[in-house]
Amino acid sequence: MITEEQVMDALREVYDPELGLNIVDLGLVYGVDIADNQVNVTMTLTTPGCPLHNTMAQGAEIAVRRLPGVQSATVRVVWDPPWTPERMSEEARQQLGWR
Repeated sequence: MITEEQVMDALREVYDPELGLNIVDLGLVYGVDIADNQVNVTMTLTTPGCPLHNTMAQGAEIAVRRLPGVQSATVRVVWDPPWTPERMSEEARQQLGWR
């Protein structure tokens, strides 16, 4: 059985190359839904005009598909609610010097 914790750990392998932090600590992952062996991830990006839109979404999908037992994975990028720095983990804020 695939757990949300396993999915979130896999998503921690996906980094925003501009900020050098993973998408989970940046607060870009809004939700994970698991039904049988299908995983659906809802995420956002720091800005709607992010040139790495496809790269980050594909990276997230690949990371989840690598998990044992996952038959399919989809990643949906949404813009509502918009991302704000308050969504970042404390660790991410410290790494960026935002306290």
